[in-house]
Amino acid sequence: MSKELILILDFGSQYTQLIARRVRENKVFSRIVPFNISVKEIAEFAPKGLILSGGPASSIAKKAPYPDKAIFKLGLPILGICYGMQVIAELCGGKVRHTKDREYGKTELFIDDNRDLFSNLPGNFTCWASHGDFVTKLPQGFNTSAHTLNTSIAAISNKKRKIYGVQFHPEVTHTEKGNQIISNFLFRVCGCSGRWNMRSFIKETIDNVKKTVGKNKVVLGLSGGVDSSVAALLLHKAINRDVRCIFVDNGLLRKDEPEQIKKVFRTELHLNLDYVNAQKRFLLALKGVVDPEAKRKIIGREFITVFEEEARKFKGAKFLAQGTLYPDVIESISPTGAPSSKIKSHHNVGGLPEHMKLKLIEPLRELFKDEVRQVGRELGLPETILFRQPFPGPGLAIRILGEVTEDRLEILREVDSRVVEEIRKAGLYNQVWQSFAVLLPIKTVGVMGDERTYDNVVALRCVTSFDGMTADWAKLPYEVLEKISNRVINEVKGVNRVVYDITSKPPATIEWE
Repeated sequence: MSKELILILDFGSQYTQLIARRVRENKVFSRIVPFNISVKEIAEFAPKGLILSGGPASSIAKKAPYPDKAIFKLGLPILGICYGMQVIAELCGGKVRHTKDREYGKTELFIDDNRDLFSNLPGNFTCWASHGDFVTKLPQGFNTSAHTLNTSIAAISNKKRKIYGVQFHPEVTHTEKGNQIISNFLFRVCGCSGRWNMRSFIKETIDNVKKTVGKNKVVLGLSGGVDSSVAALLLHKAINRDVRCIFVDNGLLRKDEPEQIKKVFRTELHLNLDYVNAQKRFLLALKGVVDPEAKRKIIGREFITVFEEEARKFKGAKFLAQGTLYPDVIESISPTGAPSSKIKSHHNVGGLPEHMKLKLIEPLRELFKDEVRQVGRELGLPETILFRQPFPGPGLAIRILGEVTEDRLEILREVDSRVVEEIRKAGLYNQVWQSFAVLLPIKTVGVMGDERTYDNVVALRCVTSFDGMTADWAKLPYEVLEKISNRVINEVKGVNRVVYDITSKPPATIEWE
């Protein structure tokens, strides 16, 4: 592998993806792998170091997930975080015990050894802890590097073997000096140079695409969003006319979206673009379906079927390209085999049929959203697309709770256009991660023009986020909320109530379905 790599062994922590992000922010490539990956596979990756993530299990439980003990014989620098530190302690001869007095939330950390992992840090600072197990006995050759008021062993180190552990989470923003700790591990302990960036990613991806595709051709599902657009430009740069973009109008798009997409990609970017009107097909397949998972899988299957039909018209097409991102994969399945739970299926991940004839190629599969935007900027993607808010692959189908019908789609399109228009007018479009409306499967009583109404309820959802993995509800000015509500109720027939969703992610997801 040409680039420096840090492998992250995933034990199922909700923060594992944040570890990967923090490493990449330091311009070192990271990859999440199963906690039980073999030593042989690790050696084949030739990483500069290993990070053992946190996890929901107890390291002293009978069926606790453990890595191959031989990882400590590889001579690689290792950093264990929370559960990862406890695993290091247990496997290297130390002791861990459970206590009812959990250490959760913001905790003051006191540094006992300010070298290596804690270089250039103050003597004490706030960190974020989340554990009920504590290391009570150090393994032979290890020393205590930090403590808190609740535990005398909050960080451990074996400088000779370059093995370190911290009982808190340096990857979360609540830990004041977390990025410096990770940076110290990468550069002082692992000896990384920090040269990975989006330009190097583009070059390596183009080379990989050429090697994978060979003399064959590729069809790409283009939605007009950032992800598929960047994927299209990458493939176009790699194989030029051997990629054909297929834009499927599934009838689940926003107002005027089909015409806008055709204009941008045909006229401005000069890509090979085929427009397929499949509105009736998708609506027929979704008739009577109310379960959100079923919707996603149906839409995914229909997409693939359409692609395969269109691909037959493109002689030599053997690959289907998609703009799948890392968060899509993470939320759809447990890609690492770690003891985590599936949150939801994404139409382009969990909804793909096993009998699909085209081979899948996903050039952005290991990137987060902000990284994709960096790639898009390097490739010259117009800002109107580059900074477009994320729009789900299943479209408005998952923003309509209950059955998807033409009438309900028309209502939501009109509502959505007014929401986006007012967010733009207020200068908030690029400040929030997503701003959209959800059509609820209930009706409420209202009064309009001195007459009783019994119409639909719309929920407004606006969130702020960095990468979509976590999100907070946007504190929009009351004036903006009032303007949106007034316009929706006065201008969209069939809606008499607007409510605002003030739930963060977690515990909720950004989309309602």
